[in-house]
Amino acid sequence: MRQLATSQPGRLEDDFVISLYHKSKRNFWNPQDLDFTQDRHDWASLSEAQQKVLLHLSALFVGGEEAVTLDLAPYLLHVSQQSRYDDALYVATWTFEEAKHAEFFDRFHREVVGGAPELALFHVESWQQIFYQALPQAMNALQTDPSPTAEVRALGTYNLIVEGVLAETGYRAYKEVLEKENLMPGLRKGLGHVQADEGRHIAFGLHNLSKLLHRHPQTKEVLEDVLAELIPAAVGTVQEVFAAHQPMPFDISEQDFVDYALRQIQHRTEVLERPFSSA
Repeated sequence: MRQLATSQPGRLEDDFVISLYHKSKRNFWNPQDLDFTQDRHDWASLSEAQQKVLLHLSALFVGGEEAVTLDLAPYLLHVSQQSRYDDALYVATWTFEEAKHAEFFDRFHREVVGGAPELALFHVESWQQIFYQALPQAMNALQTDPSPTAEVRALGTYNLIVEGVLAETGYRAYKEVLEKENLMPGLRKGLGHVQADEGRHIAFGLHNLSKLLHRHPQTKEVLEDVLAELIPAAVGTVQEVFAAHQPMPFDISEQDFVDYALRQIQHRTEVLERPFSSA
């Protein structure tokens, strides 16, 4: 007989995961509510070189958010098949949020930038290594391999590298460029929502990674392999974007962003080294 968590006496909840689920509901936002009127004026005021940098950055986010939306489905199925009801509740909201992020960046591209040119032209080689290969492979592996090892690889790739390094570094780039010049209020407002959502995603990933590493210590080596493989690709993405825009039309430093990316992963690995707490 099928065992449904809500029908069992004395069911234990993961309070941390449930708190993230409730925060997702409280912090609902709609990409269609954003006003891009001033953004269109600001875009038109930029030089061609400045537009190309922002277009490149936005192209990586448009593609990245579509990829993570599609690639997250196996994880929802994975936790559901293991009857992890609390995780399934949260991952359902996580999936919905990724869909909104993809909609947001696509809407900005179509309504502010104008929809051209072909965005795949901006997918630099290191970025492709992560989003064309490592991410879909790690997530899709869960369909045939439900082991803790496969889950550690999936969460390490998704939450530590994609969201924890690449996305966080991209947000900082937007902030450095847009806030300094007080540009594109609609884009900045949307980015604030996206970053808040992804902060919860990363928190969930760190929580479950900590739990897995605590219960299955042998998976630590798997996580180390993921980071050794993909940190160079994450840093390479930053370097390749800067290399494509020389001279850089904004007052930002490649080394500053490389250092920032490395600090993100250092911070997350330090969190994972702490004793696991279910709180």
